[in-house]
Amino acid sequence: MRRVMTLGSIDGATIAIIVAAGRGERAGGDTPKQFRRIGGRAVLAHAFDRLAEHDGIDGVLLVTGEGQEQAVMAAMGGRSPIAVVLGGATRQKSVRAALEHLASAGSPSTVLIHDAARPFLSSAVIDRLLSALGDAQGAIPVLPVVDTIALGDTVLGEVVDRSVINRVQTPQAFAFAEILAAHRLWSAETDATDDAQILRAAGHDVALVMGDRMLEKLTLPEDFSAAEKVFAGSRSARTGLGYDVHRLVEKEELWLCGIQVPHDKGLSGHSDADVALHALVDALLGALAEGDIGSHFPPSDPQWRGAASWRFLEFARQRVEARGGIISHVDLTIICERPKVGPHRDAMRARVAELLGVSIGRVSVKATTTERLGFTGRGEGIAAQAIATLSLPDIE
Repeated sequence: MRRVMTLGSIDGATIAIIVAAGRGERAGGDTPKQFRRIGGRAVLAHAFDRLAEHDGIDGVLLVTGEGQEQAVMAAMGGRSPIAVVLGGATRQKSVRAALEHLASAGSPSTVLIHDAARPFLSSAVIDRLLSALGDAQGAIPVLPVVDTIALGDTVLGEVVDRSVINRVQTPQAFAFAEILAAHRLWSAETDATDDAQILRAAGHDVALVMGDRMLEKLTLPEDFSAAEKVFAGSRSARTGLGYDVHRLVEKEELWLCGIQVPHDKGLSGHSDADVALHALVDALLGALAEGDIGSHFPPSDPQWRGAASWRFLEFARQRVEARGGIISHVDLTIICERPKVGPHRDAMRARVAELLGVSIGRVSVKATTTERLGFTGRGEGIAAQAIATLSLPDIE
């Protein structure tokens, strides 16, 4: 499986499109539902992660509404879609814009079109969809209707045979050329609530595969409360502790928390020796029980000589994401006599938050001295300790 990093490499690829252009007014509140948070992560980010982590998907494209571009990137928390496309006034126009954008860059073989408001997508559903495309130009996940269905407004009418009715979900998978052509044929005056009906109108069959009750669309305020309970009930908190020390020397730059701090000395080490980020990497890896920074980036390996420590932190963050984890909070303490950390604290918190893809409210940076005792008190070096709290799926 290859990962598409740019639109220039999408020929023959399988691309997922997430439609996140709605206003979500029925969900209540001032924030569109795709940007609301469940378990500390935006609904959109949950959907993105489920698609981006699947081995059969090469890249993910987002469709957003006018004026929502900044909100989308904030919700993504540093995640990297292959493109963010401005949608239209209707869902159909938004999907059409995404398909045309892909067509202008190349010829993907397959697209999956997904609603951002369905965050809990399982890999099994994606597997079933991609497998079904071998026999049809489109495939959609459905669930059977279990309740009695009857016509009527104020008076009960005829009962409808529920055995021939399905509840349709997303993502919906399509051969790219066929769904693009179908969208181009679709009347702009007619709205479409999903893409399968557009493909059917163009004369193609759509295969049905089993959906998933976890794929329920978040629509009403109570849906979010229920989702929070489901999410919290299947996870547990993990905590990791990190500690690191580096020597202060002449003629070196001083990097702390990913920013360069003016000082007459810098820290010595195999990389840029950012002692704070090193401690934080160890805290994250400790919470995952995946070793320490030295086991992943050994000082004996020349490729890490002079490397920026944010690369190590990015690796740790990716390991958290690969395990389905969420970074709930990190707390850093820098131990030194000089330089003073206070003037740089806000910039440090902002940089760490950016690197971890979390809000700044989840990052604490503090400083203390040792009252001129020990190597830090004598100005010979700087130490740092970090604590990271993660939320991870329970493993039975």
